[in-house]
Amino acid sequence: MHSNPSFPKICTRLITVALLMGCLPTLAVRADSPAESVTFEDNFSDGMDHWKTSDPDPVNKPFWKLESRTDEQGKSNPYLRCTGTSNYQPPHRSPHSIALIKDVVVTDFEFTATIQSTNRDAGAHRDLCLFWGYQDPSHFYYVHFGAKADPHACQIFIVNDAPRIKITKDEATGTPWTDGWHKVKLVRNVESGLMEVYFDNMDQPLMTAQDKHFTWGQVGIGTFDDHGNFDDIRLIGKPKADDSTTAKDE
Repeated sequence: MHSNPSFPKICTRLITVALLMGCLPTLAVRADSPAESVTFEDNFSDGMDHWKTSDPDPVNKPFWKLESRTDEQGKSNPYLRCTGTSNYQPPHRSPHSIALIKDVVVTDFEFTATIQSTNRDAGAHRDLCLFWGYQDPSHFYYVHFGAKADPHACQIFIVNDAPRIKITKDEATGTPWTDGWHKVKLVRNVESGLMEVYFDNMDQPLMTAQDKHFTWGQVGIGTFDDHGNFDDIRLIGKPKADDSTTAKDE
């Protein structure tokens, strides 16, 4: 699950440049493309130093930790696990357990990951989440992969200095969870406001939304109040320019 044979061919030059600049090998800046982009990849082989969690006391009482599984070749592969509802209390009604990619702020982007829900008894609100446009704990978007859709589950939400509100345009009836791993993809275009969320089927979005409140922010993973696993993170996006403006006040 960790191998990505196309990445070395496409981004060898980028990684070399990043290493020469003293950057982490999972982060590369692409300056020779029409629109400068940043690429971030993490399979947690080097730990979780690239992530900032919402845990109030991550040293003494962490809700995020590294675990490993054995692949078909008998190799041990690490992944990031959220063990349950964090003690973090958000300023507005929104998810409790959040892990954000450090030091990467993007506008347009494509994000992919493999995720596994491990709470089969959670019922209709069995969930994992993805976050983007994250500017602070009161301003961000997230998608809730709930098992069954209702106004508070299996929706795309905005947190705009108020309790989360669903903004889903094309809704799903629910997320087809199993006990196995699933691939997810998130695509964001700030000019049109389009957000597309994919689950296993990378050709047909599970949900879409359209909103322009937040045109930049961090990207991350997590859950509202559940537990599950995350791996094979990949983010390709356009970095926020120094003169980019936030739409918080629009």
